[in-house]
Amino acid sequence: MRLSFFKQPAGITIGEIVAMTGAELKGGAPLDRLIADIASLDRARPSDLTFLDSSILLDALGKSRAGACLMAETFEARAPAGMIVLRVRDPMRAFIAVARHLHPDSLRPSSLFDIAGVADAASVHPSAEIEDDVTIDPGAVIGPRAGIGAGSVIGANAVIGPDVKIGRNCTIGPTASIVHSLIGDGVIIHAGSQIGHDGFRYQPGPRGHTKVPQLGRVIVQDNVEIGVNTTIDRGGSGDTVVGEGTKIDNLVQIGHNCTIGRHCIIVSQCGISGSVTLGDYAVLGGQVGVADHVTIGEGAMVAAKSGVISDVPAGEKWLGYPAMRGREYLRPFAASRKRK
Repeated sequence: MRLSFFKQPAGITIGEIVAMTGAELKGGAPLDRLIADIASLDRARPSDLTFLDSSILLDALGKSRAGACLMAETFEARAPAGMIVLRVRDPMRAFIAVARHLHPDSLRPSSLFDIAGVADAASVHPSAEIEDDVTIDPGAVIGPRAGIGAGSVIGANAVIGPDVKIGRNCTIGPTASIVHSLIGDGVIIHAGSQIGHDGFRYQPGPRGHTKVPQLGRVIVQDNVEIGVNTTIDRGGSGDTVVGEGTKIDNLVQIGHNCTIGRHCIIVSQCGISGSVTLGDYAVLGGQVGVADHVTIGEGAMVAAKSGVISDVPAGEKWLGYPAMRGREYLRPFAASRKRK
């Protein structure tokens, strides 16, 4: 039996997979054949569904024991005998749809104490407003006048500060800390993240550095996901805003007064200085550094380890340190090859 930390799914029939993904069934495979779970090509069992989306994995396909496989028509002749072939244009997307159906409990963290309701060992201030169907694990602290919406889960030892509002169907991971913040619906904030604490701003002077008050908030809109140990500083005089649907990886730093657009992707170890603006659907690769007051336009992409010190126009791809347009960055390399 394969060890898993998630619930064993009830299974899904081939007919249900066809209906869900729009796949075409090759041959006369029975639609009522039950698929128990999903797996990669090399680990799949006869009761599992797998997928193939690259010719690089054709050798693995020939050796696979999977009961069924989502694949493009190009590859189906290489499927081993007995494997049910489900022909589909985008195998990975179809596989993800089935995976989400079979394992909905993997999509957001749940109570680590396996409880429903408020644990006896949680500390909830009498003035906090907790809606129905909220789970609060042991050790969590809910401050005065805080509000938590229905269906939300607050992990062990998480801290929700005074007046913070958490929307409905949110998950706040263990040891996360949220202060001076308004959180929308369907937000996932993973373990150890720190939201709404001081921005880093000091006024230098002959007697040292004078701390500048940080009086703003963090506003996280609906369906945002924030990874483990990420920090988002509250605004100084205005707010730090993270737009709906944005996904932020682990170990990201977002400075005060930043405005992050809708459906952005920010990969691990990025450092975003204060008052930066990211347009909708912007993408930052891992370890990108962004200087203060820079604007990165809608749909722009910045490659990993780049250093952005000037505005990036919408839709462009920049890379390097300092970052520049991709074609400009690559021009010296092309010239050196020609000289050879």
